Amino acid sequence: MKDFPLNVAIFASGGGSNAQAIADAIRDGKLNARIGLCVSNKIDAGVLLRMEELDIPTVVLSPRFFESDQVYTDQILHELESKDINFIALAGYLRKVPTEVVRRFKNRLVNIHPALLPSFGGKGYYGRRVHEAVLEYGVKWTGVTVHLVDEEYDMGPIVLQEPVRVEPGDTPETLAARVLELEHRVYPEAIGLFAEGRITVKGRKVVVGPRNAKR
Repeated sequence: MKDFPLNVAIFASGGGSNAQAIADAIRDGKLNARIGLCVSNKIDAGVLLRMEELDIPTVVLSPRFFESDQVYTDQILHELESKDINFIALAGYLRKVPTEVVRRFKNRLVNIHPALLPSFGGKGYYGRRVHEAVLEYGVKWTGVTVHLVDEEYDMGPIVLQEPVRVEPGDTPETLAARVLELEHRVYPEAIGLFAEGRITVKGRKVVVGPRNAKR
């Protein structure tokens, strides 16, 4: 089997369109990685079927299935270690990742957010709620942010951002559709920077090095 610089676990709670975009980028040779595991907290999440159709191992893990938070965390780590996972991508994952997992994967755990952080981020800001808040506030630009995950919601150092213009007459649905289309391009691109060894983290600043940079 070919060796890849990244063996990615995708954590997702919903339909998994960003997970599919990552898988498509790998298939098309745009991303030098493999997806070694998909983790969901919902047994009926659409992402599970998507990944199973690609022969990617899946597992459903929710705190309510376990006798304690520590047992739950230990099981997550066991699943990751058993698949030799070295990178995690959150793709619409609607649970806070346990602190021990965040620390174990420091600077190797990313998330994509449908706005330009630090605006319209934090606990409770996800999905449609983000786009509703953007429209209510009246900003002219929104966008997508890929960031490293730390122990606070949407507060980790920013890896990549791209803007989306808010058009007159936008609804949460029309705005969400344009933002999601951008997410599908930007997320594999950001993960690719890690695969190419181009990311250096200096405090809160993420520095993107040139191509062919040494790791």
